[in-house]
Amino acid sequence: MSKIYGQRLRLDPIEEQIIKKRKDNSNRVLVIGDLHSPFIKDGYLEFCLGIKEKYNCNIIIFIGDLIDNHASSYHETDPDGFSAKAELEEAKAKIQAWYYTFPQAKVCIGNHDRIPSRKVFTSGVSSSWVKTIQEVLETPNWEYGVEFLIDDVKYVHGTSNKARARAKNDLISIVQGHYHTESYIDSFVGDRYRIFAMQIGSGIDRTAYSMARAIHFKKMQINCGVVLDNGKLPIIEFMDL
Repeated sequence: MSKIYGQRLRLDPIEEQIIKKRKDNSNRVLVIGDLHSPFIKDGYLEFCLGIKEKYNCNIIIFIGDLIDNHASSYHETDPDGFSAKAELEEAKAKIQAWYYTFPQAKVCIGNHDRIPSRKVFTSGVSSSWVKTIQEVLETPNWEYGVEFLIDDVKYVHGTSNKARARAKNDLISIVQGHYHTESYIDSFVGDRYRIFAMQIGSGIDRTAYSMARAIHFKKMQINCGVVLDNGKLPIIEFMDL
């Protein structure tokens, strides 16, 4: 088993041989769970960096809900929490640490990321007047989109179906987040195809006031995903808590 030493992972001999056998030109994707900044679990950034180094990942994907927008939510908000402005400033400051660590990345836009644009739409203001999330968070080198297709694997935040159902409906391998208390990998094999569904957890601080609504839910699963061998091998790595 590999162990974390500081920010790096020391691999056992078998793991080292596995990594060495991978082709240099293969895609090795690191999938980072929902962050809900500024309510990110301490150590999650270092954990994700360690997993990136362990598998020598060359593509980084944030699976969505980069920011929480608790103060701007359509649901009840904590009157003792951050104001909308203070929360955004704190969220941006934490996202900058991720941007520095992963300067090139793709970001799936999640339902919490869309709250400001939804409110603008509700108020009848043209989107032409509004900055993009890329501009607001000051992450010009990150690519934002609803979904990304890499090696016939679809990466999407996932708000209507869980990964298992989405893979069956779309008949394509799926990686998604959104459901913080679940993570799994399922395979589906037919006569002429083989696909998988990977549901990953999150990197959220469960004790944050923004998560109070989930206090009676199952415990959140803190992990990230890796997809190796050009979309053929999905892996979930759990953070030691």
